Amino acid sequence: MSGAYTATTRGIRVSVRAVHLEDQSDPDAGRWVWAYRVEIANLSNVTVQLLKRTWLITDAGGRTQRVHGEGVVGEQPVLEPGEAFTYTSGTPLSTPSGIMRGLYHMVATATGEPFDVVVPPFSLDSPEAPRQVN
Repeated sequence: MSGAYTATTRGIRVSVRAVHLEDQSDPDAGRWVWAYRVEIANLSNVTVQLLKRTWLITDAGGRTQRVHGEGVVGEQPVLEPGEAFTYTSGTPLSTPSGIMRGLYHMVATATGEPFDVVVPPFSLDSPEAPRQVN
């Protein structure tokens, strides 16, 4: 996934790309919506399973929402070495920009060892968002 935000933890690479959904957003009502596509690739030599996720979604006003739940998009994928799982989800905000980051709570299936995989921080920007160079 070229041009994506990417992080690798213990051989599990997470790549994310977000896109503003103008047709689902309503700036006059204070609603901006994004879709994000995630690819989870198992570059390690062990089989792993994604059990839970934790997202921290921060809007332009600095308000952070924590979302914790089972799996992703209703699944708890098992990834053999060399396999990847891709899914698309979305999030609304009450501001024209924000940032998301998170963790996937995984387990090595052979040993039962739990570990967390970092989801890299990624920007949520809409055309209405003020542009600044950081």
